[in-house]
Amino acid sequence: MHDSPDSAPARYLQTVLRVFPAGPPRARARARSSAGSPPRGVVTPAGCPADLLTRASIECCHCSTALSRDSDSKTPVDTLATKKLTSGGNVSDEKNLELERLTRWRRDLHRIPELDFELPQTMAYVRGVLEGLSCEVLKPCESCVCAWFDLGRERSVALRADMDALPVTERTGAAYASAAPGRMHACGHDGHMAMALAAATWVDDVVGGRADDVCAEDLPRNVLVVFQPAEETTGGAALVCESGVFDRCRVERIFGFHLWPDLPAGALASRPGPLLARSSEVTAEFAGRSSHIARWREGRDALAAAARFVPSAEAMCGRLQKELGEPCLLRFGRLEAGTVRNAIAGAARAEGSLRVFSDAMFDRAREAVTTLAANAAKTEGCTAKITFSVGYPPVVNDAALFFAVEKTLPELGRIDEPLLIAEDFAFYQRHLPGVFVLLGTGTGVPLHADAFDFDERVLLAGADAYRRLLRMP
Repeated sequence: MHDSPDSAPARYLQTVLRVFPAGPPRARARARSSAGSPPRGVVTPAGCPADLLTRASIECCHCSTALSRDSDSKTPVDTLATKKLTSGGNVSDEKNLELERLTRWRRDLHRIPELDFELPQTMAYVRGVLEGLSCEVLKPCESCVCAWFDLGRERSVALRADMDALPVTERTGAAYASAAPGRMHACGHDGHMAMALAAATWVDDVVGGRADDVCAEDLPRNVLVVFQPAEETTGGAALVCESGVFDRCRVERIFGFHLWPDLPAGALASRPGPLLARSSEVTAEFAGRSSHIARWREGRDALAAAARFVPSAEAMCGRLQKELGEPCLLRFGRLEAGTVRNAIAGAARAEGSLRVFSDAMFDRAREAVTTLAANAAKTEGCTAKITFSVGYPPVVNDAALFFAVEKTLPELGRIDEPLLIAEDFAFYQRHLPGVFVLLGTGTGVPLHADAFDFDERVLLAGADAYRRLLRMP
């Protein structure tokens, strides 16, 4: 997920995210019924050094915010992690087995973070789990792994997990911390993969008749589980769409989850329509003429042009937001100019990011910002060149599918306003109807932070929701 919030935006988002959950999710996990069978998914695939896959014990994570609650205010994750059967006696053991498996997968993957499309160890690990299931393992495009369960249905449903990590040096101090210097799963993709592996394993159990109270006839669609590369960089989702795998597998809908620190642990939240923004990287380059400051009139001050442009462009996007009644945010985070303190800068470069929720707003903003750059340059006798990257489209949840999801997941909370972050799940939604959901970690530690961590019990809520979505009519 791109540009997750630092502390100030996090406080803003806590205000924006007025979520009204309808109660804790119902734990409907169906683990395998054969008591005493060994946990599945214990793999040491080729290409993964054994020392990178040491099995961490299931002690509590080093999260910065404890997940404990008093008995009168249990969070969904507390409910899922501690729920017991009053009769029958097997469900708590099955839930513990599922938690152990989710934790093992997540921590094994956390220790081997890889970037962009360079994911050999991660792909080998995922394949090692999937190849033990009754699915066809596909590679539709570069650095992508899919589990295909063909149940003979006319149509199919897809689940998506992203596999890439971030160029961040981990500082959690966890026993399962990254074994790769300068790389870290700081955006929760290790958790996303663990939930997707749990979903695939559950489908395998259903097909094999090992799932309590669920049989293959209860699944109305074939199932495709997608493990994609490069969410954090160039948008690996676009390549998955271009591969044709959705057409070949007759996929008619797709679901994805993302861990979110500013929601209560285990809470699910989303909204119909726009959820996350379209992103575009904005680069403004100003060319002037350098001169000694003692003879400044002979120069053409590119730094002055950039200094005029940046605040005026940011303010213009604020005015567009008021005028058109939809979000439009432009902020610059980098300004570079000149070489020495006593010479007029002959060149300047400003780098920022534009966030909008519609193509119409993007076009208006691009036109206005381009005009402002030209005017600022002209005032200082300079020239300007401004570029806008293609970026990611906005994440827009299909309204009809979202309302069906709300009926299936009654605990799903509504987010009042769209968020100004970006996610390449948007490419899937331009190809077929989809719903993207945020899953709370309750820690408040921002995504992309070197201290990001979470209690794996929250993954139980996501795995349970995936199972119900796969059974949705």
